[in-house]
Amino acid sequence: MQFKSPSLPELHAFLAVCQLGSFRQAAGVLFVTQAAVSRAVQRLEQRLECTLLDRSGPRVLPTARGREFQQLVEAHVAGLETAVSRFGVRASKRRLRVSVVPTLATRWLVPRLGQFHTLHPDIEIELRPFHHDESFTRDDVDLWVNVKRPGRTWPRGIRARYLAGREIVPACTPALAAKLRQPRDLLKATLLQHINFPGNWALWLQKAAGIDVAPVLGPGFDLGNNLIVAACAGMGVTVIQPMLIEAELASGQLVLPFSPAVNTDRGYYLCSRAALAENEAVAQFTRWLLGEAQASGGRAGFSARGSAARKEMA
Repeated sequence: MQFKSPSLPELHAFLAVCQLGSFRQAAGVLFVTQAAVSRAVQRLEQRLECTLLDRSGPRVLPTARGREFQQLVEAHVAGLETAVSRFGVRASKRRLRVSVVPTLATRWLVPRLGQFHTLHPDIEIELRPFHHDESFTRDDVDLWVNVKRPGRTWPRGIRARYLAGREIVPACTPALAAKLRQPRDLLKATLLQHINFPGNWALWLQKAAGIDVAPVLGPGFDLGNNLIVAACAGMGVTVIQPMLIEAELASGQLVLPFSPAVNTDRGYYLCSRAALAENEAVAQFTRWLLGEAQASGGRAGFSARGSAARKEMA
């Protein structure tokens, strides 16, 4: 039998780039070099005699023909992944022990784990306690999702990849947003603060609005989750990552009164031991998690788009 279909490495490379919009990020989730991903896609394009990816912009996007091919093969490749995952391992599930920043786990990761289980029923995700001063030496954890702080370096033997969460924006109830006509009005509002990152408000005001006046901070909270609950209760305005308040923004419970997002140079990173680079369960979870983070950032748009309380920066 003569096979006319492309090789799996070529399909994996193409689909990863389509999903992540970057040859570099695709290389990260596939555990190969960026050059290897580029060559695989080029071989696929030569085989199909058409251009599948538009490489001209800041993000790599599928062409019209590329989108058509993606739709034709994506489900079949996913089916192969499921078949391989299930075959011969029904007696025991593969387990990944993951330690995640509490607020991110509660508000973003856990609501998505059902989807991962559907895609990979043979992989069991077990959440482990989070340690603020993580040394990455614990033998009860396989993967960490931790906060990258400015100046922090990851230990030797730990591979860290950025997920999301660098950007912060103000958020509050629609009632409070109606009273905010310009960013300077925030100086008169109650500014809810995360006590571990008290400089967030000054950073946003300076970078987004050019306001150098030191803000008077209001009630402080040690967890982002409590900060969000306080904002929903109308206690004041918070400044936070949009990905953590997706549900509240969708329901209208919270709105973004001003559009610009500000980069904190922090964000959430997926950390794993380099020794697990060839572990298939780690690779599948990593690929899925990076894809979800990419999609989440795209949906948020880091703006007040769609919010009734949106204010343009004049």
